[in-house]
Amino acid sequence: MMSLYEFLGKAAGTELGKKVYLASLEGGWKHDIRKVSNPKYTGNVMLYPEPFLKKYFKTKEETEYDTPF
Repeated sequence: MMSLYEFLGKAAGTELGKKVYLASLEGGWKHDIRKVSNPKYTGNVMLYPEPFLKKYFKTKEETEYDTPF
């Protein structure tokens, strides 16, 4: 299980995070929550299976998904 930050190498932002979360629910993928605390963010982050994240972002690239970075 990994966070979007771990997968992307940078913060994903609220909008993208919500899209990924909803896609995980629609696809029946399991997810988890981790509490984090660092100088830039304190709170909960969602964790997803790496195969789900690879599939989600590969699909989005094929449809010319525009990431916010």
